[in-house]
Amino acid sequence: MSARHGRGLPHLAAAVDLAGCFGAEPYVELVRLAERGGLDFVTLDDSFGRPGPDALCVLSRAAPATRRIGLVPTVTTTHTEPFRVQAAVAALDWISRGRAGWRIDVSAGEDEARLFGRRPAAPPDALWREAGEVADVAAKLWDSWEDGAEIRDVPAGRFLDRDKLHHVDFTGTAFSVRGPSTVPRPPQGHPVRVVDATEHQARTVAARYADVALVRAATPAQATAVRDELRALAARSGRDPDGVRVLVSLLIDLGDGEHAAEPGHGGGGPRPTARGPLYRGGPVDLAELVAGWHADGVTDGFHLVPVEPRRDLERLVNGTAALLQHRGLFRTFYPGSTLREHLGLARPAHRYAPGPGAS
Repeated sequence: MSARHGRGLPHLAAAVDLAGCFGAEPYVELVRLAERGGLDFVTLDDSFGRPGPDALCVLSRAAPATRRIGLVPTVTTTHTEPFRVQAAVAALDWISRGRAGWRIDVSAGEDEARLFGRRPAAPPDALWREAGEVADVAAKLWDSWEDGAEIRDVPAGRFLDRDKLHHVDFTGTAFSVRGPSTVPRPPQGHPVRVVDATEHQARTVAARYADVALVRAATPAQATAVRDELRALAARSGRDPDGVRVLVSLLIDLGDGEHAAEPGHGGGGPRPTARGPLYRGGPVDLAELVAGWHADGVTDGFHLVPVEPRRDLERLVNGTAALLQHRGLFRTFYPGSTLREHLGLARPAHRYAPGPGAS
């Protein structure tokens, strides 16, 4: 295995979803395990349509139990209030001292729409258009406080500098928002925004607003095609394409090891399934896949979803990640403290503040 010069090291993230688990501690254990492996971040899925704990609350509980790993809950933009969503994500960034992300998703099902009774489910194009508007206004609200707006001068009775607060008045297709936010500007400026860009309807939003785009792809050709499209869309929207990290998202089943790999799995690569691309094999072959696809410029890294969370995440950390570290192909420590630093992403300039870098 060899890494292509100039591409840096691959990024690794993992899902910590646990079916039927309602307590926070099992999730916290998985997050701490992922942190021991040096993974960039963990994701925790969430939706209105199935039972389970609130992902934002669970990862807020994991924040004080961890020190470096990024925490990325799914928060839908459908049937939720954008003002409250951005404030909750900003609060997670403060709780974690700059390690928060936000996996932006939509609620497309009629069953979820009926829980609210306000409107029928909209088509995917409309839902993702609304998601883009929520991502846009969230960034504006995060910038509605300048850095240093808090004074906290108790003797003078001044908590904040009002000249460093900025009014936000946003009207979208389905909502309107007025600011400033109720939460000061997050430590990262903007928490990291993550979008699964596998489906076509999500790609414009991912290219315009996401810091990390996830792509479920079973072959290098599939992953490369979507990555190239996302980079072109990002450039068209005025962004630097290098500001978007594209990670291939795979289900992983590491239960039977290298010798039990079926044709098309293990060294042969992932196989398409009804749940998405599935890698079945051992940690060594998975390390070869990660290093090979990254060296070939297919992807910036991988988001791995364990089929059996406790077993597969442990084998990912103690097997795959450890082997990559041994070969100098993955970090052995966190050089920074924020999720943006892990991903090699700059802290966004404040859009309203005067001076160099303002936009």
